[in-house]
Amino acid sequence: METTSFEPKVNAAREFIEIATDFSNPLDLVREAISNSFDAKSSQMTISFDVIKEVGERVLRVVLEDNGTGMNEEGIHSFFDLGNSTHRDDDEAIGEKGHGTKVYFNSSNIQVITCSNGLRITAEMQNPFRKLFDEEVPEVTITREHTSDPDGTKIVIKGYNHNRCDLFTHERLKDHIIWFTKVGSVEKQFGLNDHSDFVLRLKGLDRESTEVIPFGHPFPAVSESVSKLFDKHLADAPRHFCSRMVKQMKLRQHPDISIDAVFFVEGNRVKQEYNPMIRRRGYQAPDGSYTVQERYGIWLCKDYIPVQSVNDWVSVKGREYTRLHAFVNCQELRLTANRGSINNTPSEILTDVRVVVEDIYESLTTGQDWIDMDWLSEEAEGFRNTEREKSDFKNRCVRFNQANIASYKDHDLIQPSHESGVFGLLMKLSTIESSLFPFKILDYNTYTGIDLIVKGDHTTPLAQSRLYYVELKYILGNSQLNHSFENLSTIICWDTALKHGDIIEDLNGEKRQMQIFGPTDDSSYTSYLLDGGKKNIKIEVVVLKDYLRERFGIEFRPRAGSSTI
Repeated sequence: METTSFEPKVNAAREFIEIATDFSNPLDLVREAISNSFDAKSSQMTISFDVIKEVGERVLRVVLEDNGTGMNEEGIHSFFDLGNSTHRDDDEAIGEKGHGTKVYFNSSNIQVITCSNGLRITAEMQNPFRKLFDEEVPEVTITREHTSDPDGTKIVIKGYNHNRCDLFTHERLKDHIIWFTKVGSVEKQFGLNDHSDFVLRLKGLDRESTEVIPFGHPFPAVSESVSKLFDKHLADAPRHFCSRMVKQMKLRQHPDISIDAVFFVEGNRVKQEYNPMIRRRGYQAPDGSYTVQERYGIWLCKDYIPVQSVNDWVSVKGREYTRLHAFVNCQELRLTANRGSINNTPSEILTDVRVVVEDIYESLTTGQDWIDMDWLSEEAEGFRNTEREKSDFKNRCVRFNQANIASYKDHDLIQPSHESGVFGLLMKLSTIESSLFPFKILDYNTYTGIDLIVKGDHTTPLAQSRLYYVELKYILGNSQLNHSFENLSTIICWDTALKHGDIIEDLNGEKRQMQIFGPTDDSSYTSYLLDGGKKNIKIEVVVLKDYLRERFGIEFRPRAGSSTI
């Protein structure tokens, strides 16, 4: 028997490319650059994107520059190496895996110029992405020289993201920075102000100059009392509501692990005032915009940087989480290589974190802030209903005063302006004189189904009468009828948009042609019929405007100033 051993090997090129492409969001470059700048103790940083021409081609260029401690040769090796981090044992550092800068490898050229303690090192890597796909680990060339320049680092990346530029507009970059990088940290909500003086200058592709992005995630001011809020904004009050709750606690099953949580309850107008990226009706949001449902709710954080939304933990009540602008930080979360997920966290710790989040959410939704928000919503809805009633009453009065009127046998009639008005006029005329129409109304339902059931005359006993369906319309149009012709004997409308020869189709796809015949010796009024051919009984259309004028002399005219109706 022979025993041997071997040492497993790593395909370095394949591992490099796997990690580099694991950063699926090209904006991760910005997050990693900012994290490295903070780890280098910077107080100022500039990030700029532009397009330059090289050998006649358009090349995307990203420049990252800070005034941090710079890098020595060990730091340069760590920058380009995989899994080699100089901050691995630094609890205060954001970067710890040695993976983040590999996102830069999705490019055609990386140049690093760094100064530290009087030594300037320039390092360059040519065609990293192409070489890695050819399973070749790209080399780094390094030059060293003494300098009197201050400490700091400048990184120039060319050809990033295959020169695709659409994601690097200024507002999209700014939004990503204040939501998903250390510059957008939520730590100030917990009294942590060590980085408050950090200054970031940003220039996206569509900007000519840089904009200063202040440190800290933006939060709104807490609103005044709900009674004042309602008095000030009335029906719009819920949209202006904002409250804040901060919790700092230990996990139940892991009392050595701390949790920092901040929960803002915000109305939509509050969100819109500080966040221009929210899409809404009547507003042209910048590229990269999103809805409240897509962005808001509860986020888990590490280093006070949002990592993953956990709205599914609390979404049993529907979309109530959209009221929340909430962040829960736990330094014991274990992130994936691309920092996009908390799924490397031990399950027992994650379960404990979830219990805390659910408890906070439960206390919030049963607490005074939620009650206040619900009260505002109820009051606002009541106010809106009252205002709708007032508006409806005013509009009804205007329409009533503008309506044409007629008189028949000392009874005042009002010209209808909708289907229910046709029904009212029909019922009133039938009450005044039952013989006005060639049928007697037996039953009606103007909400669903066929409107009227009638019998053909007023004298035949009901048991011996044949019953018919009658449909009411304000204007009989030339679109599809929402009933079957099979069930209809008559359509009664105020007017019709159908002309002689026009086709109308029922809900079963059956077509009929409108036929119009003027008054004759046998008929004193214009006849309207829907003809389906030889196999179909014609459906009579009673056009009240013509029928009443031609047969009974009832003609509607504008109301006089002295009219009493």
